[in-house]
Amino acid sequence: MKIVLATSNKHKVQEINDMISGTGIEFILPSGDFDPVEDGETFEDNSLIKAKEAWKVSKTWTLADDSGLCIKALDGRPGIHSARYAETPAKRIERVLNEMKGIENREAQFVCAMTLINPNGEVELACRGVCDGSISETPRGENGFGYDPIFLIKGTNTTMAELSEEEKNKISHRSNALRKVVEHLSKY
Repeated sequence: MKIVLATSNKHKVQEINDMISGTGIEFILPSGDFDPVEDGETFEDNSLIKAKEAWKVSKTWTLADDSGLCIKALDGRPGIHSARYAETPAKRIERVLNEMKGIENREAQFVCAMTLINPNGEVELACRGVCDGSISETPRGENGFGYDPIFLIKGTNTTMAELSEEEKNKISHRSNALRKVVEHLSKY
């Protein structure tokens, strides 16, 4: 079964295909013009916007996700603005660490909302995956991207950036949401 993944990021398509290897599902890039305006107020809103836009150009099964880092002490920031919290990944990390200076409660979670649209253009499934953790005092690790170097996995002293891609794919917010999608699609 081929499903259009609502992204223009080839790396994301490869990453998700690696996560679901052996399931009989293959994700592909949308054909045609795909540049949705993500102006929703929640991860779920933005995921739905992207899924609908991808369906408009493909008219087949589509899956979209929207994800980010939510920090309890910062009232959920950076949240849906995670990718735009500063100009570069390094500056985004720097901004978070500056905002967290002197704060004891460092609880955080990575959140991923996914929306699956069927060939009729209807929402087939909307789900959420999370990965609980906390914000470290300093960045550590060379792997991953985004906020991975400052995200300590709950119950460990390990950042996401210190995991191999295979290890990360077993516990990440994206893989937790994707498991729900694959389970739902297994009935087709």
